[in-house]
Amino acid sequence: MTESAISRRIHLDAVGGVAGDMFVAAMLDAHPGEADGALAAIRAAGLPQSVDLRVLPHHDHTLTGTRFDVILPTDNGADEHTPFRTLRTRLNEAELPTGTRDRAQDIFARLAVAEGAVHGVDPEDVTFHEVGAWDSIADIVGAAHLIEQAGAAHWTVSSLPMGSGTVKSAHGDLPLPAPAVVELLKGFTLHDDGRKGERITPTGAAILAHLEPEQEAPHGPERLAESGIGFGTKTFPGISNVLRVLEFDSLSGGLAEDHVAVLRFEIDDQSAEDLAVGLDNIRALDGVLDVLQTAAFGKKGRIVAQIQILARPDARETVTAACFNETTTIGLRWELSRRAILAREQADNVKLVTRPSGAVTAKVEMDRLADSEGGHAGRMAQKRRSEDNALNKKEPND
Repeated sequence: MTESAISRRIHLDAVGGVAGDMFVAAMLDAHPGEADGALAAIRAAGLPQSVDLRVLPHHDHTLTGTRFDVILPTDNGADEHTPFRTLRTRLNEAELPTGTRDRAQDIFARLAVAEGAVHGVDPEDVTFHEVGAWDSIADIVGAAHLIEQAGAAHWTVSSLPMGSGTVKSAHGDLPLPAPAVVELLKGFTLHDDGRKGERITPTGAAILAHLEPEQEAPHGPERLAESGIGFGTKTFPGISNVLRVLEFDSLSGGLAEDHVAVLRFEIDDQSAEDLAVGLDNIRALDGVLDVLQTAAFGKKGRIVAQIQILARPDARETVTAACFNETTTIGLRWELSRRAILAREQADNVKLVTRPSGAVTAKVEMDRLADSEGGHAGRMAQKRRSEDNALNKKEPND
């Protein structure tokens, strides 16, 4: 089976709960080779040298795994009350890879929205307290880096332990789960295992909200590829306080999943001939997968061109800039969408695709047929010959 036919699922097993440091520790336990990159990303986010980062082996006499410790200096109080705007600016100015920065920004933004909803303020006016401290910033940037390194994975999570009691905060004692956690976990399945204490932290909840994992495992065979155990700092009676990561490769007969950036906007004030040139320039960009243009009626009964662009996620910023440079639009919408794809390969300029049933289909690009003699009939005859030859050369068990 080709690598493109395998889809990776990463499952988060919230044995003890979910916290930012537990997530980072579990992912590094599964992928210890990512430690240097994760620590470098955290430092790039502005973490001062006075804050010590440690990735350490750990065991609790039941399980063995990894701890991610952020050791703060004793005079770190000034950074514990950080406005959301400040954090966002700090990340924008940091020398971070685009994907890591975008994910860290999204995690913080989700926290700001949740805190704003709880305290009745605009997210832009939210000031982080505990989450604004360097240890939480390290957890979020480290998590963002590791999620980005995981690539186009399908994330799932177990039912989450709810916890009970109260937790001290800058706003006084708060009930558990903390109000911001409740906001972030709407739609998730939780259960009460009878153990008191904070089981899901705001940082952990924001990471889960960013991942948008499913809570039902997919059907079909899977191969267990990697596993990791990340320890938290708290202890609970009768259970290890760990987050376990299980990574599976799907054996689904050629069907795989990844993510694609979808950009959409409408144009009603650019000539058709100039728009065509602009879209051709966008289509030629590295990372652009497809450009679709359709006609529709907009405001005041105007005919508008609806534009949809599919691009690799890592090319999204470049494509966005090109949309603003090549067209008259002054705004666009974008999202990351999951897509199912089939294993494919090239043979003599013919694309061979393996269907889930095992059947192989062939398609030659029309550009390769442009010089065929005999007009339409000649092109179709050459098309059949090229595709038949490619199929005949492919071994039945390839």
